[in-house]
Amino acid sequence: MKLGVMSDSHDNIPNVKRAVELFNRIGVDLVVHAGDFISPFAIDPLADLNCRVVGVFGNNDGERVVLAKKFEAIGEVHPNLASVTLSDKSIAVMHYPELAIPIAKSGDYDIVVYGHTHKIDINTDNSLLLNPGETGGWTTGKATVAVVDLEVQDAKIYEL
Repeated sequence: MKLGVMSDSHDNIPNVKRAVELFNRIGVDLVVHAGDFISPFAIDPLADLNCRVVGVFGNNDGERVVLAKKFEAIGEVHPNLASVTLSDKSIAVMHYPELAIPIAKSGDYDIVVYGHTHKIDINTDNSLLLNPGETGGWTTGKATVAVVDLEVQDAKIYEL
C-alpha cells in the first residue's frame, strides 16, 4: 500500500492538481495533508483523488468552518493532530515540527508527517519522520510531495 503526503499547498491550484494526478497515477491508498490549504476553494481539486484525504489545519488556514465542510465529501480534517492506520501502520499528521519531532522520537507511531517549514525532511531514527516540502512552491520555488511505500516504510519525494 502507498501513502500520498502533501503539505503547504497555499492555494496553488495548478500544483494541487498535479499532486492529485501523480497520486492517482501511482495509485496511493490514502493522502494526508499536513496543513496550510488556505482557502476553501483549494480543497476542490482533492475531490478528484481516487482515495480519501486526511488533513490537519495549519497556521494560515482561514475559514476553517467552510474548509471542514468541504472536507466532508473527501475525507476528514482535524484541528491539530490526525491519527490514522493504513496497512497496519500507525500514522500521525500535524502541521508543526515542534509537535512532530517529539512524537516521532516516542516511537508511538510508525510514520509522523508534518509541514510548516516548507523544507523536505526525512528521518528514520525511531519513526519515519517526514516533511514533504511545500506543494505550493511559493517559498522555495520547488513544489514537492511524497509517496511512502508502507511495505518497506520508505519515502520518495516527487517534484511537481
